[in-house]
Amino acid sequence: MTELKNDRFLRAMLRQPVDRTPVWMMRQAGRYLPEYRATRAQAGSFLDLCKNAELACEVTMQPLRRYPMDAAILFSDILTIPDALGLGLYFEEGEGPKFRKTVRSEADLAGLASFTAEDDLGYVMNAVSTIRKELNGEVPLIGFSGSPWTLATYMVEGGSSKDFANIKTMAYDKPELMHALLGLLADAVADYLSAQVRAGAQALQIFDTWGGALSAAGYKEFSLKYMQRIISRLPTEADGRRIPVIVFTKNGGQWLPVIADCGAQVVGVDWTTDIGAARSLVGDRVALQGNMDPSMLFASPTRIREEVATILESYGHGSGHVFNLGHGITPGVNPDNVTAFVDAVIELSPRYHQAD
Repeated sequence: MTELKNDRFLRAMLRQPVDRTPVWMMRQAGRYLPEYRATRAQAGSFLDLCKNAELACEVTMQPLRRYPMDAAILFSDILTIPDALGLGLYFEEGEGPKFRKTVRSEADLAGLASFTAEDDLGYVMNAVSTIRKELNGEVPLIGFSGSPWTLATYMVEGGSSKDFANIKTMAYDKPELMHALLGLLADAVADYLSAQVRAGAQALQIFDTWGGALSAAGYKEFSLKYMQRIISRLPTEADGRRIPVIVFTKNGGQWLPVIADCGAQVVGVDWTTDIGAARSLVGDRVALQGNMDPSMLFASPTRIREEVATILESYGHGSGHVFNLGHGITPGVNPDNVTAFVDAVIELSPRYHQAD
């Protein structure tokens, strides 16, 4: 494989010294970019875009042409596994993802298709290898998956949910069925992420979007336990380098000390938790990723710069911080404001990495 020219992101994830804080954005390839919207129109649909390796590569590269990001992230969707299991993923304009079938009974679970990542999601592996080749060692490539709990939420609810009534009913009233589904998904995600590493991914992120909807006890039982199971089964090295793992539980700031012990090298933090407080809670056990409020990108460049400065100061000196938003970028953001954001991180962070 081509030698990596910029490994700042990978080094920070392992809490090794860096010259400045690395930066990338969740959903950095997305609708806020006019070139993305043009490519999606060319593809015909979101799913067709995901399944076309060349076009998925194109949209992955688009933000890197505009901004000096320290990482690229595979362009795909977190719901590829449920789709491959036979639930029939589709998207309705303005309503988000939906499934034609749901899993709410033992019969539904038994009716799921068998799954092997490289066979059933070969188009994702093609995209990973295509992107890795196109990157030519400029920056690392992040692979990802949804967490078992998050995937199960969509599978049981049939789409997005405000009250999570169906999945919480399953979790609390039919825990054996819930654990059977989560176990199946944990094994599928471990297979899926391992296949992404074999295809060329150099870091991995598990998106636990709906973990924060659980109680503290429920989070440990139904979400964190299964992410630990995944992490324990992932390859730890490829091409002579460590493959770091990021776990991101939205609205999970209150559980940071237990998340830090799950086996991941990095814990993602959303904007509701102060990054300095998060650092105090986890100590030197893990690196932290985050955590500017995505809505701050609607503010002026001056205000964005001030917020970047505040977050950097809150984290303080030393490595172990990957600058990111506290969730994915909002579609209506002006791309010029992203320039202000990235430039501020690049300009303001080196002082926090100089020896005292």
